Amino acid sequence: LQLLVQGADAGAMMVKISKEGVSLDNTHAADSPNYLFVDLTIDPAAEPGYFNLELLDTNGRVAHTYAYELKAREKPARDYVGFSAADVICLITPDRFANGDPANDIIAGTAEQRIDRTAGFARHGGDLAGITQHLDYLEEMGFTAIWPSPVLENDMPRWSYHGYAITDYYGVDPRFGTLADYRQLADEARRRGIKLIMDQVVNHCGSGHWWMEDLPFSDWLNYQDEPQMTNHRRTTHQDPYASKADAELMTGGWFVPTMPDLNQRNPFLAEYLIQNSIWWIETLGLGGVRQDTYPYPDKEFLNAWTCRIMNEYPRFNIVGEEWSSNPNICAYWQAGKDNPDGYQSCLKSVMDFPLQIALMAALNEEESWSNGLIKLYEALANDFVYADPQNIMVFPENHDMDRLATQLQGDVAKIKMALTYLLTVRGIPQLYYGSEVLLNNDGAPGDHGVIRSDMPGGWPGDAVNAFTGAGLSADQRDLQAYLRKLLNWRKKTPVIATGKTLHYGPRSGVYVYGRYNQRERVVVIMNKNPASVTVQPDEYAELLGAYAEARVMESGAAIQLEKGVTVGPMSALVLEVK
Repeated sequence: LQLLVQGADAGAMMVKISKEGVSLDNTHAADSPNYLFVDLTIDPAAEPGYFNLELLDTNGRVAHTYAYELKAREKPARDYVGFSAADVICLITPDRFANGDPANDIIAGTAEQRIDRTAGFARHGGDLAGITQHLDYLEEMGFTAIWPSPVLENDMPRWSYHGYAITDYYGVDPRFGTLADYRQLADEARRRGIKLIMDQVVNHCGSGHWWMEDLPFSDWLNYQDEPQMTNHRRTTHQDPYASKADAELMTGGWFVPTMPDLNQRNPFLAEYLIQNSIWWIETLGLGGVRQDTYPYPDKEFLNAWTCRIMNEYPRFNIVGEEWSSNPNICAYWQAGKDNPDGYQSCLKSVMDFPLQIALMAALNEEESWSNGLIKLYEALANDFVYADPQNIMVFPENHDMDRLATQLQGDVAKIKMALTYLLTVRGIPQLYYGSEVLLNNDGAPGDHGVIRSDMPGGWPGDAVNAFTGAGLSADQRDLQAYLRKLLNWRKKTPVIATGKTLHYGPRSGVYVYGRYNQRERVVVIMNKNPASVTVQPDEYAELLGAYAEARVMESGAAIQLEKGVTVGPMSALVLEVK
């Protein structure tokens, strides 16, 4: 364990510890005189409890005493089970989901003293308590994991609600609640069989971080003296022709002036970030980590970070954000990938941006030889570049892109088709809160404040309530009910999570694919035509030819396959084949 000790003239102090099973190995002064890094070794047999960390001045007198708690481990490392293809994840922007505790809306002393639900950049008052109070809704819908965007302290004067400009890596932002509230969310979710995924950020911090007034080392940040902005050339990691200048600016440049870029090549900062991630996994009993802006930190550090976590928790899962339309770039980061440059990752999951782009094109484009559903067929054919396609996160939208309803022009039939595809294709599905009630950002393309709109019913007095159904339109009720049916069916159909995939090239606006194993078989027929079509089993003999009967997922109705399968216009029919 390496402790960061910060205080006036801490670097000149000596350390004394009196605790059986805990030994002091070394101390390290920093460039700033106000930091001391303390290396401890903890014997596995050491008893839990408090012990004194004494700081002695140059005369050997005790200048400070800190009571440090050595906590008992709550469960073995192997019992930390991460999210998988058996789960469906709900991404939540906590400030915009539900206000469970209005008393914490404005906290004295914070830099942003404002609640304004009409302003996209301002805080709206959602919090951890609001998520906890609506776990029953999430469970009833059929979600098995939640991914809230960061809730650590973001003491920034503007845009502090989104959570990605962290100002204390160990502190929960008081406007979201307390550490006890965070723990309660984790415990209550776990009681319902819902995993908690933590959104972590090791690439950058907020300019309001407490250490910015007195940085420990002269190289704690990249471009520490003269900040430069990143060029976002993420392909420099894989490009055999990339210039060193481009590569250095990519990982060293700052996102924006208010997000200083952390230099993970500093070994003390690297250890701080790794230990912080492990601390949160243990403290909350996490079911996974999502790492923001995965290609932007130093990639050797990323390897150390992911490997340390996965070696400690072998059944855990981490997903990294690589926003690329090129599957070769995404696949580079996944564990088990044989990369030409020899880079070996421990990251189990990546986000499937290429498939997201293909899905929107497939549903929005007119059908032709090279457009429409063929985009899905060819996107899935690229799975040969991934080490583990089943462990890729698939999604229709997230907090940084236009809402699904906006991408598909509010067409409920297309939205149903998109959700059906994502919940039956290989991979780990992630949906965004409010998709089930057609939240959109129509008229404000790309506006993050509108994309992250309030969940209807999350605030007292809301005229529309997604949680109870009050005030929802017929389309909203229809989509919500369909998604609830689909999610809960998926939980009881393990072939979706573990089965093999077989698909056929699209024919005349019809795309057929299946998931199968020795005991189960699910077939999905997507029909993009404006009229119903009837599919004959002998046309898809590998999936349907040996079977006589199928059951429709949505209605439960049994159909005889020899008569053909009729699929309605602009719809996806899900069949359990017997």
